[in-house]
Amino acid sequence: MEYRSVDIQELRGRTSVPEDEDGRSRLPGGESFADLYEKFQANQNFKVGDIVQGRVLSITKDYVVVDIGYKSEGQIPISEFRDEEGNLDVAEGDEVEVYVDQADEDDDALVELSKDKAEKLRIWDQISLACERDELVKGKIVARVKGGLSVDIGVKAFLPGSQVDIRPIRNLEKFLNQEFDFKVIKFNKRRGNIVLSRRVLLEKERASLKSKTLKMLEEGRVLKGTVKNITEYGAFVDLGGIDGLLHITDMSWGRVNHPSEMVQVGDEIEVKVLKFNPETERVSLGLKQISEDPWGQAETKYHVGDRVTGKVVSLTDYGAFVELEEGIEGLIHISEMSWTRRVKHPSKMVAIGDEVETIVLDIDSKNKRISLGMKQIEPNPWTLLHEKYPVGTRILGKIRNITDFGIFIGIEEGIDGLVHISDLSWTHKVKHPSELFKKGDEVEAVVLNIDVENERFSLGIKQLTPDAWEEEIPNKYTIGRVVRGRITKIHDFGAFMELEPGVEGLIHVSEMSHERVNSPADVVSEGQDVTAEIISVDREERKIGLSLKHVADGDTPDVRSYLEKQGKSTASLGDVFGDRLGGFKGDEEG
Repeated sequence: MEYRSVDIQELRGRTSVPEDEDGRSRLPGGESFADLYEKFQANQNFKVGDIVQGRVLSITKDYVVVDIGYKSEGQIPISEFRDEEGNLDVAEGDEVEVYVDQADEDDDALVELSKDKAEKLRIWDQISLACERDELVKGKIVARVKGGLSVDIGVKAFLPGSQVDIRPIRNLEKFLNQEFDFKVIKFNKRRGNIVLSRRVLLEKERASLKSKTLKMLEEGRVLKGTVKNITEYGAFVDLGGIDGLLHITDMSWGRVNHPSEMVQVGDEIEVKVLKFNPETERVSLGLKQISEDPWGQAETKYHVGDRVTGKVVSLTDYGAFVELEEGIEGLIHISEMSWTRRVKHPSKMVAIGDEVETIVLDIDSKNKRISLGMKQIEPNPWTLLHEKYPVGTRILGKIRNITDFGIFIGIEEGIDGLVHISDLSWTHKVKHPSELFKKGDEVEAVVLNIDVENERFSLGIKQLTPDAWEEEIPNKYTIGRVVRGRITKIHDFGAFMELEPGVEGLIHVSEMSHERVNSPADVVSEGQDVTAEIISVDREERKIGLSLKHVADGDTPDVRSYLEKQGKSTASLGDVFGDRLGGFKGDEEG
């Protein structure tokens, strides 16, 4: 209902008023003063809670004065006419709809009015009407509140978290300051309670789209979709009313560490339907399947011996993976990274993101494997060692490492030569190399062998001097000679006697006495000095046989004398006594 305001003071100030035939005064508009007064009196029937039309008369610092046709003007706080930026949104003469907040018929004071309350009441009426007609309301999400969101639809309304979307939403803040259509699912004007739902609309829309999408779904078909959600294992794509899973392994022929590297929420992408189960409505999608598998042409593109460049994309304990192109990776095994360095971990040689040049060592397209080598880019220094260090060459180097089985001598940068424990001394029985050497010692050695394939450089120290067993020891320790030495070790089968440093002889248990000996320890003890006779010398086996019982027989001088006459210094006792017996036999026959 519209109301007309009249300025009573203006009417009272006029000095002459035209009259009609009945003697009634007439206003310029043709209305009589009596008619106007009757209307004015009718408009005085205002009560608190009414919504009336008024005209802005004036604007003060704190209030806007409005004429609503009452006996006194009404006032509204000026704050109700300011917009969000604080600008005043009213001018004198503007028509405004206001709410009668307080009016006393017996009081001529200004009537208290409210523009905000009038607007809100009108909005409540509109929302009520929308509910009756099952219509939608538009609103803006303005705040995050307990259990959901606060929505401005003219008045504050509540949007529960469960009604925001079809799927549960963890981060509701992302909806702030966005406008949507909503359905009112609960309305109570008396309590000022309005509950909204966006999910109802989405479900209805989704159901319509789903029926259309299901008709198009078939394996092998390429469809457009929108990425709705991203997880560690893939992305869910909305195909139109129905979601499909794009697994991380089906995103690219290449390496994908996380689905977010390939897609983002909201992206529109083309995907291929890999599997579709109409009963469960589960859809498996593929992105990489839209393009050809690069491994199909790998063997024609890459050949053994080719130089190829790629980017390091992953490191493991056993090597580095290099991406040659999207979908094709090759492995540089840790053993193929350096000719000379002992690489404990690939990170010592390369880092993720590095561009590296490699050589193709092997290709297996069936199992999608390419073996690459870094060290093959440079010449193999081991192949040059034969020319640089022929067998027999004497080298001088520092001991870099000592192990139980030998010592390692530095030859060149990254190349060590091994002196095995057996090649340390001709005569000395070395229990551990540390008995003779220490790390950092500078030693001389002889090149014994170079194994390029297995990258082994064999050296010898004892080979620097002649083998004492070749001439010296056999000539020095002849059969029949009586020697004196110290018992060094006792075993069940006999005792070892040291003849000189590095030279030992074995006194077998059978050579300890003419009588039966159960244990060598019954006859000799470690550290004891004894006298024994040499009964055998084996140059190849490097063994000397000794006897205690021959010394006890007292016939040693005769044996020695006979051997000296025969000149057979390396003959065995069997030869000696056989010859003597044969000689005696011949004398008898003669």
